[in-house]
Amino acid sequence: MTEPTAASRVLRIPALTRVEGEAALHLRITDGTVTESRLSIYEPPRFFEAFLRGRAYTEPVDITSRICGICPVAYQLSACRAIEDACGLVVDGQLAALRRLLYCGEWIESQTLHIHLLHAPDFLGHDDLIDMARTHREHVERGLRLKQTGNAIMELLGGRAIHPINVRLGGFHRTPTRSELRPLTERLRIALEDAWDTVRWVAGFDFPDAECDADLLALAEPGTYAIESGVPSVLPADRTFPPRSFPVGEFRDHVTEEQVSYSTALHSRLDGRRHLTGALARYAVNGHLLSPLALQAAREAGLSDPPSTGTHDSKPGKVCRNPYQSILVRAVEVLYAVEEAIRIIDTYEPPPRPNVEVPPRSGVGHGATEAPRGLLYHRYALNNGRITEACLLPPTAQNQGAIEEDLRVLVQAALTRGPASDADLTRLCERAIRNHDPCISCSAHFLDLDISPDPVVG
Repeated sequence: MTEPTAASRVLRIPALTRVEGEAALHLRITDGTVTESRLSIYEPPRFFEAFLRGRAYTEPVDITSRICGICPVAYQLSACRAIEDACGLVVDGQLAALRRLLYCGEWIESQTLHIHLLHAPDFLGHDDLIDMARTHREHVERGLRLKQTGNAIMELLGGRAIHPINVRLGGFHRTPTRSELRPLTERLRIALEDAWDTVRWVAGFDFPDAECDADLLALAEPGTYAIESGVPSVLPADRTFPPRSFPVGEFRDHVTEEQVSYSTALHSRLDGRRHLTGALARYAVNGHLLSPLALQAAREAGLSDPPSTGTHDSKPGKVCRNPYQSILVRAVEVLYAVEEAIRIIDTYEPPPRPNVEVPPRSGVGHGATEAPRGLLYHRYALNNGRITEACLLPPTAQNQGAIEEDLRVLVQAALTRGPASDADLTRLCERAIRNHDPCISCSAHFLDLDISPDPVVG
């Protein structure tokens, strides 16, 4: 809806479609220039940080998974890492491998949901999945098969596909036998072909020219593509290379939050600048560590070779900053996650115990993992195993500034090309937001409330 005047125009989209959660968009155009771009998240704040205070240190693993039905594993494993860090424990060996396998299941189902059901209609000229299924039935069916495979991993390891119940501090309540995991292998080999076909399909989309001018933030893990662990690493917008890193324990020193008047989600800044997490950031920071098969898929799909920082095989590469191509990076990541799941199952040996003991302690712990939408950070302060402070920084809350700037730039470019109707600008804006696969409900996690007494009169 617009409110035109002689010199200004306001575009309002009261409810965004094909995204998780509830948000609106407000754009102001004055004399042909976009002067205001606001992504307004109006879902009620979740207050998870507040009602975690006073809870036992064992509880966040289950409680925080309820923040999101699409990426609950990200919340569970971030909570595990943070609390285990506070308690001085590092989970390794086959228990760590099973955690990575569970996370692969979430990556497969969540990324596939976004690619096939939410984002692909934008590239194929359809309003929604139902309309797209009339002419692209085989692609929709393939997407559903892939999602079901990811769900199957989560059901086996997590106890159920949504809000898993088998994850706990130190590992799992129960670990699978080799015979229980084996049936997944054949299913995953079929999924590997489906993932290849998805990459080829998405590679044929028309990607408009665009560039995200923000610092890229992702976890980095030596020798592997970071998923469930790593060190925060930054590739600045000015193309400074190699990426700079900082300990996860210093995350809040670099990433700060502030309340804005129009959103129930806090806005984040990385060292005072806009930043972006998610698929583009992961591929820029870690793409050279993908498996040979995934790198081959990326090259055949037209993605440039990512930079490499190895001491003996450094390559300049090229950073992909086109938000429209994030769907292509996600397709490659699905293929990688399927391949990783097969590798972990093939080398699996049941651990002697399903978990290791995590004794309660006093201290502060930090944890971060790569949710499908980007880096998720947890911090907990414990007093003898009781939570005294909790801090959660979801990916979409961090990405809001970069999304708003993307919208401003894209709409400005559209206006420069010529007159644009409300309908055209609405389609452009919603498509630009869906490039980032926002999980809006996750981001509405806190609200500062300041109650001032009425002034004394008389």
